[in-house]
Amino acid sequence: MPHHPTSLRTRIGPFALTRTLAWLRLSAIFGQSMTVLVCAWWMQLHVPLLPLLLGIGLLGVFAVFAAWRLGQPWPVGEVETVGHIAVDTLVLGYLLYFTGGASNPFVTLLLVPIALSAAALSVRALLAVSALAGVAYLILLEWHVPLPIPMYSKLNNGLSLHAVGMGVNFVITALLLGFFINRLAHAVRLQQLEVQRVRERALRDEGILAIATQAAGAAHELNTPLSTMRTLLPELRREHAGDTLLAEDLELLEGQVDRCRTILREMVAFGKAQLSQESERVSVAQFIHGCLERFQLLRPEAELTLELDDVTASTVLRTPPGLRHALLNLLNNAADASISRDSRVVALHVSRTGGWLQLNVCDDGPGYAASGELALLGQSQKQSGLGIGLALAEATAERLNGELIARNTGHGTEMCLRLPLAVIAAP
Repeated sequence: MPHHPTSLRTRIGPFALTRTLAWLRLSAIFGQSMTVLVCAWWMQLHVPLLPLLLGIGLLGVFAVFAAWRLGQPWPVGEVETVGHIAVDTLVLGYLLYFTGGASNPFVTLLLVPIALSAAALSVRALLAVSALAGVAYLILLEWHVPLPIPMYSKLNNGLSLHAVGMGVNFVITALLLGFFINRLAHAVRLQQLEVQRVRERALRDEGILAIATQAAGAAHELNTPLSTMRTLLPELRREHAGDTLLAEDLELLEGQVDRCRTILREMVAFGKAQLSQESERVSVAQFIHGCLERFQLLRPEAELTLELDDVTASTVLRTPPGLRHALLNLLNNAADASISRDSRVVALHVSRTGGWLQLNVCDDGPGYAASGELALLGQSQKQSGLGIGLALAEATAERLNGELIARNTGHGTEMCLRLPLAVIAAP
């Protein structure tokens, strides 16, 4: 599946805590409602039912507002998150006021927002949340409505009401803290992995930029000797016109020189296109056949097969400059892999799946040795490889919000280049 990095704000921080509080609020509404109804109807305690249900109803209204707020595009700040916690603390304190105040065993639920804030907010915000809980506790110590029966009176099973409440409160607190803090800790781990991936991509892109700088300088320097060779080779052919074998070698060498000059021109054209950010508008069929013609010139020994349906072939693309080179790198690597197993087969399957364009390149090679990262810059599994082909292809895929996936097929490797049509398809 494509890798779409979730924004870090959804993993840890004020937004993540506000979303966690929204789920916790729903659980609190259900639990508070059940507790009030059990105390009033089953235990026959004369608690102020109407004020308690009113407080729970107000919390339900705020829960609806919070759910709507989380669906809005503007970011959630720490001040807003602390405001949500303040509302929850105020409602909980209101309910505790009518049910014994600080003597109610459920008063320790005031600590839950503090524990969650410690994992997601700054020290300043944590101190504010702690101050809210502390003030609420101090107020409940002095002002509250006593429960209609003594908290330590014995029930039918010999336990006091306070002991039962403490047991229920312990279970609820353990479940809430265990579940929601585990979610926040998991979000922290995901964030750390995302930061590590971003750092590795930055290092790879820095290496690619260094290679590109060196390649630009080398292209400029190579133009002079290639021009000299292109001038001398026809003269050598005329001087040795009688030597058939040498003439054939010189003709081949002249063709290779022309090919090198063409590659240098394409490098310059590619750089200009990259700077202008202009994309080539072609159909998938035109793009694929252009790449295959170039590949056949580079690797005439390869036995290439193509699968391309009519619907996909007619799709018009805004082809970015680097996509053609990415596909050629994959095809060239596939040809090398097949040759290592005395095969020349290279297969290309192009398909359109949902909103994605898939380019699957298959070979008959020894398979892909997965080692975490798909392509490490400067490291190659081929003895003659430079270790930049897959890295460039992966970088191109990521720049287009796509991905490059390697799979072992049992008789070779399948490299799948997946690109979103929303990015590369012409309107």
